[in-house]
Amino acid sequence: MSEESPTPAPVPPQLSSHHRDTLEQIFRHPGGNNIEWHDVLSLLEAVGSVTESPDGKYLVSLGGETETIKRPKHKDIEVQQVVDLRRMLRAAGYEPHG
Repeated sequence: MSEESPTPAPVPPQLSSHHRDTLEQIFRHPGGNNIEWHDVLSLLEAVGSVTESPDGKYLVSLGGETETIKRPKHKDIEVQQVVDLRRMLRAAGYEPHG
């Protein structure tokens, strides 16, 4: 009886050191403290497709999934956004190493 090896996940594109730092912050912080929106937006634009709508919301397509993300009121992203981003990034094959 032969075992089938699992299909490897597609390798995500290489990230800049700035994007890797933002990715690590998203996965490290339990509440999203001090993760700035402009850093998250830059990361999302590097790994997926981002379209801004006139109402301040962003349509983000990443790894076959599309979500609407609202720009936070302040410079840092909100706790629920961290949770949603972790899920989307993990599903697309992005997690910090070690």
